[in-house]
Amino acid sequence: MPTAETAWLATAAVAAPELPPLHEPAEADVVVVGHGGAGLTAALHLAAAGVDVVAIDATGPGAGASGRNGGFLLAGLAEAHHEVVRRLGRERAAALYRLTAEALDATEGAHPEAVRRVGSLRVSRSPEEDADCAAQLAAMRADGLPVEEYDGPEGRGLLFPHDAAFQPLVRARGLARRALDVGARLVVGAPVLEVGPRGVRTAVGEVRARRGVLVAVDGGLEHLVPALRGRTRSARLQMLATAPAGDVHLPRPVYARFGLDYWQQLPDGRITIGGGRDVGGPDEWVDDVLPGTPTAGISVPVQDHLERLLRDDIGTAAPVAHRLTGVVGFTPDSLPVLAEPAPGLVAVGGYSGTGNLVGPLCATWAADRLLGRANGLADLLDP
Repeated sequence: MPTAETAWLATAAVAAPELPPLHEPAEADVVVVGHGGAGLTAALHLAAAGVDVVAIDATGPGAGASGRNGGFLLAGLAEAHHEVVRRLGRERAAALYRLTAEALDATEGAHPEAVRRVGSLRVSRSPEEDADCAAQLAAMRADGLPVEEYDGPEGRGLLFPHDAAFQPLVRARGLARRALDVGARLVVGAPVLEVGPRGVRTAVGEVRARRGVLVAVDGGLEHLVPALRGRTRSARLQMLATAPAGDVHLPRPVYARFGLDYWQQLPDGRITIGGGRDVGGPDEWVDDVLPGTPTAGISVPVQDHLERLLRDDIGTAAPVAHRLTGVVGFTPDSLPVLAEPAPGLVAVGGYSGTGNLVGPLCATWAADRLLGRANGLADLLDP
């Protein structure tokens, strides 16, 4: 029978650090909420700067979408490059693409055991998508960005040779260990109920902040920071994964139907496949899911869609071993949220399903905001 355990958990070669539970009120210079890729990056950045930081989470490193996603490291933002050019202008769109490409290089350097530099594919499934791929190709070539036309077994589309596949749970655990090494205090078992500039109220007790609070959760962000309602909304992204499949070979991650479907094959042969959010319709919005909830359940229509892709598009007979979901934040303009709702309270999220590189960049901006350091990311993202 398929289990809710993720393929990432089953294949993680890096053990999770043992973290203490929050069992009484605490105090720090900065309190970080979230142990995903963004929150742990913020804790690491702050602690490396000499700040006394406590990072709290209900479950632990990578328990949410940061350790339950498709495992793609893609340069750029959620929208294709030509759409980002239309929204932000050519200069800023190109600068953001290069910034995420640099973040990909840095991720590979910091976590080589988690990253496979194999490129990624965008494949078209309609004449409309053919035209969109052509527009993306032209815009990227105009800006000197790495892209190639592709026509192969997976379909016709675009190859991005510098992208990567990665093991998101291994990255989260590695970030946690690095944060601990530079003095960050990471605690778990503390579902957050309320945040403010001077501290965080949890189900266990209050964690006071002398300098400020940094909220770095994606799914459920609008619950913790009500001022962001309307700027971000939570949805579940469903996936399934097979047992090792010896009947197919997929050399790199693939996404199709404008990114609504995506899959890759792991080094041990397992196939992970996700998407179909449009198939699920309005039911995929999960407005009642609170931060710290790793999963929001699965639905039959989406899982059936994913299994059809597995059998018909990918062509494997490998049995399904895992069915899972993660909760992420989407924004109306597909741009991430960088917000300071009150002096001393900063919040980031709303990565629209592509937070593996953008999330840590946004978290670094938030940490720099509390440190009083210059960081131009918000200027690049301002529509």
